[in-house]
Amino acid sequence: MKILWVKSDFLHPTTRGGQIRTLETLKRLHQRHQIHYVALQQPGDQEGLARSSEYSTRAYPIPHRVPEKTSLAFLPQLVEGLYSSYPVAVNRYRSPAMKRRIEALLLAEQFDSIVCDFLFPAPNIPDLSACILFQHNLEALIWQRHAENASSRLRKAYFQLQAKRMSAYEGAVCRQVKRIIAVSDSDAALMRARYGAARVSSIPTGVDLDYFRKPHRPTPAADFTFIGSMDWMPNIDGMLWFTSEILPFLRKRRPDCSLAIVGRKPAPEILALARRDPRILVTGTVPDVRPYLWGSAASIVPLRIGGGTRLKIYEAMAAGIPVVSTTIGAEGLDCEHGANILIADQPADFAARCLELLEDPGLHRRLAAAALHLVTTRYSWDAVSRTFEQLLAP
Repeated sequence: MKILWVKSDFLHPTTRGGQIRTLETLKRLHQRHQIHYVALQQPGDQEGLARSSEYSTRAYPIPHRVPEKTSLAFLPQLVEGLYSSYPVAVNRYRSPAMKRRIEALLLAEQFDSIVCDFLFPAPNIPDLSACILFQHNLEALIWQRHAENASSRLRKAYFQLQAKRMSAYEGAVCRQVKRIIAVSDSDAALMRARYGAARVSSIPTGVDLDYFRKPHRPTPAADFTFIGSMDWMPNIDGMLWFTSEILPFLRKRRPDCSLAIVGRKPAPEILALARRDPRILVTGTVPDVRPYLWGSAASIVPLRIGGGTRLKIYEAMAAGIPVVSTTIGAEGLDCEHGANILIADQPADFAARCLELLEDPGLHRRLAAAALHLVTTRYSWDAVSRTFEQLLAP
């Protein structure tokens, strides 16, 4: 097949779950098909384009600046979000230049399949009815949960406005596209129920089993590790909640309990955690997250906001360590509380599950072994990409 793949960014450096899912899928599709990859290119981003041949036959960079959310340049976009019919998270990626490039490619080439990867580049695709939407998250649900957990009335009002606009836009796109590929059965069901989407399929989340295989004697890192982009609001909220509401329970029993927060671009409030507490490590971008997983007692996923599925959970399982998560953190994954993961939604309960893993070596070994068995038998990227390939077939 000849596939036109449209995304809002390039895939290196690979620092986010959605990038990992796309990269691992495309690398395998690229072995058997032509991939024409169109993406926005941030100023100064050379690595993404330079490494695009790892997963595409040809890449088309479209210069486009997306301001950091912590920068002054983001403020006009935030204000525009009060008035624009587009949700601000989509409006940031609107690009007339990308739209023109796609129109030219569609005239010059005969593609067997067109993929819109995430919702964000959708405004730049001339005819959505001809494309497949690869939907990693239910975006409106994320904004709805932001509103539910907002810390002030002003933030709640803004999040509610964005949730409403995102729901309207996301629903319109879901009804227009040829097919939707969701990342879990639960997301697929929600898209049918909320948006009346007719053709929705789902693929599981995969993991690179060889890459995450645990060494015989890993170097200790911290009691608990959180892996994730630390400029993403759900991750920020989750770690602030963990450190303020859960960690105090842990410290009552284990005063020296340590935490590693591993992920790119930590927000100021996350950096402040490490300044106040020497037992909290905030790494920022690291070349390799695996040593932090291998060297911890457990991976924590204390998310109250989110959508799609968390790659970090299957990666921790493949790394041979147990996971403690909220219900939302493990949403859409094939996990069972007490069998291959521990689930808790209240601070005291979450802390109790963490303490069990620190104090019960038998539970720790049993949970880690069951989780590793789960991902080994069901969730290799090769199997995931074959399913994706079937859904792309004309």
